[in-house]
Amino acid sequence: MMLEKTTRMNYLLDFYQSLLTPKQKSYMSLYYLDDFSLGEIAEEFEVSRQAVYDNIKRTEAMLEEYEEKLGLLKKFQERKKIIEQLKQLSKTVSDTEELRILIQALEKLD
Repeated sequence: MMLEKTTRMNYLLDFYQSLLTPKQKSYMSLYYLDDFSLGEIAEEFEVSRQAVYDNIKRTEAMLEEYEEKLGLLKKFQERKKIIEQLKQLSKTVSDTEELRILIQALEKLD
C-alpha cells in the first residue's frame, strides 16, 4: 500500500509540480523522491516536524484535487494501457479493424 501511494504521488508530482510553490516542491521531492524522513526535512528547513507533515498532507490533497479536475495521470495510464494493447496486437496484425479502433481511442485521449 505504501509503495503504491509513493508511486502515485511521484506521478502526480511529475504532472502537477509546476502548480506547487517552491517549498511544496522541495518538501514533496525530499519526502517522496529522495526518501527523507519528516525529521530530516524539518532539520533541513529549520521548522518543526509537524510543520513538514502538515505541508506534505496539504500538498498531497492539492495534488489529488488537481488530478480529479485535470485527469493527467488517468489519461497517461489509459494511454499506456492502449499502447501495450497495440504492441500485443501488432504481433498478429490479422485484425486491422481492432488496431484502428485502438489507435482512435489513443487519439481521443489528447
